[in-house]
Amino acid sequence: MSQRSIDPADYQELPVAVTVMQKHFPANFVISPHVHRRDQLIFAASGTMRVRTDSHSWIVPPRRALYMPGGATHAISMRNPVDMRTLYIEPGAHRDLPAACVVITPSALLRELIDALLGEPENYDQSARGHWLGRLILDEVCRGQSLKLSIPMPSDPRLLRVCEHVIETPGDPRGLTDFSDLAAASERTLARLCDSELGMGFAAWRQQVRFHYALEDLTRGAPVGEVAQARGYASA
Repeated sequence: MSQRSIDPADYQELPVAVTVMQKHFPANFVISPHVHRRDQLIFAASGTMRVRTDSHSWIVPPRRALYMPGGATHAISMRNPVDMRTLYIEPGAHRDLPAACVVITPSALLRELIDALLGEPENYDQSARGHWLGRLILDEVCRGQSLKLSIPMPSDPRLLRVCEHVIETPGDPRGLTDFSDLAAASERTLARLCDSELGMGFAAWRQQVRFHYALEDLTRGAPVGEVAQARGYASA
């Protein structure tokens, strides 16, 4: 079997509904903001990824996947070494494909189907085994159980500065009053922006961030007490 391409551009215009790319990344590797025509299922066979769009951030733990509709600008950072499988799916290939970004738990069958498709040519014949694997993959993607692992991000630059700071330092205990200088906005203005752009108060939003970081730490085997202290929790 010939070496598969690791260039996403080579997968965008293939005349097949589903194709797959395998790629390995070291810890802390960052894929800068980019966009693809095709939908993607970004699957972490091992390792943890964080995916960011203009409006949300997601944590993708090992053996989980993020469905990303085509046309969405996104960046990906590797929290540790990641063995990534990316399905490139023709938009509209199945009527039940997710219409928005969502983290799902791939079934055992879907994981096996993805690995099986890696053994087929990138541009398989429509009557070949790859075609039927692709059809089954589409059904399994649509059946995937969604997980609430997204963090809303604001567009207002004042609140965005605060949110980006919290994402970088989730253990920082300071409240909105203390971030007024950073945001160049009053506490009242920041609170109003949290309600309008995040759909929740600042404390609830920061709790989501801390939860996601704690989940990430726990998936790599960090002790609970250490995680609690590092992520701003009062106790284990």
